[in-house]
Amino acid sequence: MAKIIFYGLLVVFFVMQLFQPDRNTSSENFKTDLANHYKIPDTVENVLNTVCYDCHSNNTDYPWFINVQPVGWYMQSKVERGKKHLNFSEFGSLTKEQALKKLTLIDDVMKTNRMPLKAYKWYNNDANLTEKQRTAISHWALELRTIIQNDSLKALNPDTLITSSH
Repeated sequence: MAKIIFYGLLVVFFVMQLFQPDRNTSSENFKTDLANHYKIPDTVENVLNTVCYDCHSNNTDYPWFINVQPVGWYMQSKVERGKKHLNFSEFGSLTKEQALKKLTLIDDVMKTNRMPLKAYKWYNNDANLTEKQRTAISHWALELRTIIQNDSLKALNPDTLITSSH
């Protein structure tokens, strides 16, 4: 009986592999991407790109085990949930009030160490942010929030052609 259960579970496992989740990948440089709208210090932008963008953008760099189900389904659900809360690829399309709330949220999750998720830190060593990195992101978010609150146009990134038509 144990053999039958084992082989039955093995068949279920292999059938599960046929149902892969959709991938959150795009090579497009979105006009609404955060970096195309706002000035970001290089140190902060590097952390955002290597850590935050995997779950909070329209382009995820997946590990090999995304192909193993049900792990892939779980990871994809976390990416979808992360994008729902904050999507850097679409940050430029937020209203002033929405942007202010998102920047406050970024500050809060950095100060309370709620991001990145522990499961993400398990397989991505870059996600183990130092206190210096957390502080830099927090300060940047609060500074950008203040600039946007006082003068939205002053916050725009003058180095991008995308924002020059605004």
